Amino acid sequence: QFWEMQDNIEITLEANPNSSETQNFQDLAQAGVNRLSLGIQALRQDALVFLGRNHDVKQAEQAISLAQRFFSRVNIDLIYTRPNQTIQAWQAELKQALTMAGDHFSLYQLTLEEGTAFYTRHRLGEFTLPDPEQSATLYQWTNDFMAARGRPAYEISNYAQSGCESQHNLAYWRYEDYGGIGPGAHGRLTIDGKRHATYRHRLPENWLKAVSEKGHGQQDITPLNSEICQREAIMMGLRLRDGIVIADFETKFSQHLEAVLSPKKLNDLCDANYLSKSTTHLACTQQGWVKLNAILDYLLN
Repeated sequence: QFWEMQDNIEITLEANPNSSETQNFQDLAQAGVNRLSLGIQALRQDALVFLGRNHDVKQAEQAISLAQRFFSRVNIDLIYTRPNQTIQAWQAELKQALTMAGDHFSLYQLTLEEGTAFYTRHRLGEFTLPDPEQSATLYQWTNDFMAARGRPAYEISNYAQSGCESQHNLAYWRYEDYGGIGPGAHGRLTIDGKRHATYRHRLPENWLKAVSEKGHGQQDITPLNSEICQREAIMMGLRLRDGIVIADFETKFSQHLEAVLSPKKLNDLCDANYLSKSTTHLACTQQGWVKLNAILDYLLN
């Protein structure tokens, strides 16, 4: 054992709902895992096929039920704004998920990353996605619906009962230190007073070889300058409902937030009701969350 564990430690495992993984749930719980994040992604069979998942709806339902037997906390991942998805269909699917699952949901809108098969298929016209106005409507409804059921958004895509927020996720949204250990993991660590980015070997076989030969799987560690750290802290912090704690930002960087960000741009975004600024916090409004990428581009460039 390399670290002392707090009594309330959160140990999360990410799993897919196929039988090859669910059969290990009991052993993993006995080993100390106390929170499970299930990559359900959809509760409609046609959507699972479109998303390329190798489980069906029945397996998803069984995995949720089994997970709740062995783990005190279970997170469900779902993807919406899928091709031809109406608000009525999403409402029915999310209501169904809420009847089965518990205290935490990760609800992501489908995005297309250049270089992926989805991106190419979309460019070739094989499917269409809801337009920005439809997506915004779906997002607003999702936020209102989850809040009314005691699971408000505490981050742009994460919803939880009070006290059930993911502690690991909060650490990097608050720009605290976190260590990446396994294959492909990255981290942000403060070493001798300076922030560093750490990277582990991505391929499991390379990671295992490095661990065997060097005692760790680290591939690279890179010092980050203050400007990069400030930008990262702002990008992460505005994802949170509570936003950036101004005093914390100024303590970390020994610099006032408004010395880093243009006061005019801040005022423009506040006047447009995209940002909300008080004496203690800078946060996105719900209207701002819908346009977060554009807001960050304007604010940081």
